[in-house]
Amino acid sequence: MDYRKPSDRKSMHARIVQEIGMQIVSGRFKPDDKLPAEATLCEEYAVSRPVLREATRVLVAKGLVYSRPRVGTVVKPRREWHLLDPDVLHWVMQSTPQNEFFTLLTSVRSIIEPAAAALAAQHATDADIASISEAYHRMDAATTPEELLQPDLDFHSRIADATHNDLLAHLSNMLSLALREALKHSNQRPNLHELAMPRHKAILTAIQNRDALGAKHATLVQLDDAKNALKLVLGQESGG
Repeated sequence: MDYRKPSDRKSMHARIVQEIGMQIVSGRFKPDDKLPAEATLCEEYAVSRPVLREATRVLVAKGLVYSRPRVGTVVKPRREWHLLDPDVLHWVMQSTPQNEFFTLLTSVRSIIEPAAAALAAQHATDADIASISEAYHRMDAATTPEELLQPDLDFHSRIADATHNDLLAHLSNMLSLALREALKHSNQRPNLHELAMPRHKAILTAIQNRDALGAKHATLVQLDDAKNALKLVLGQESGG
C-alpha cells in the first residue's frame, strides 16, 4: 500500500499512518515518547478505534513504534526503524535537509555499488551484459535530464541483478526510491552527457571485459563524479 498518495477510499487510515509516521521521523515524537492516547487520536482524526489500531499496526510493522497493553504506543529508537521501507525512506527524505540526506546516500552507494560492479564482472551472463548495455545506450540517446532518469536507474539496477546475489539486488532495489531523487538533482548539471557518459561507459566496458577490479574502480570514479554533481546542483539551488 502506498501511503504517499492515498486514495479517497483509504484516505483516513493512510492519513493517520502518513502524519504520525512523519511526526516520528521528523522528531516531533522522539524515541521513548508515548503517542497520544487512543481516545485522543480517535477524536482528533474522527475515526473508530479499529481504524486507528490498523494504522498503529502499520507503524509497528515499519519498526517505528511498539504497542503494549496498559503502556500504550511508544516510539522506538531510530536504529530499529525499517529505514529501507519505502514509506519510512520517503519520510526520512522529506524531513532531512537534502545535502545531509544525499551525503548519507552517497556514502551507502560507495560501499554497495563498487562491490556490485565487481561481482557483476565476475558473474554476469551474456544476457545480463546485453541488458546493462541496452540501458547504457538508452542513457546515451537521452536528450533531456528527464529522459535520462529511467535508463540511468535501469543501468544501476541491472548491474545489481547481474551479481546474481539476491540479497544485494534486493538491497539495491530498496534504495531505488532514494537514488531516483538523487539522480533527479545530479542530472540537472550542465555538460551532463560529456561528464557522465564516459564514466558509465567505463563501468560497462569493465564488466564486458570481466574485469572485476576495473569495474570497481570505474564505479568509484563515477560515484565521485555524481557526488560533485550533487554539490554543484544543490549549491546552485540554495543560491550558493
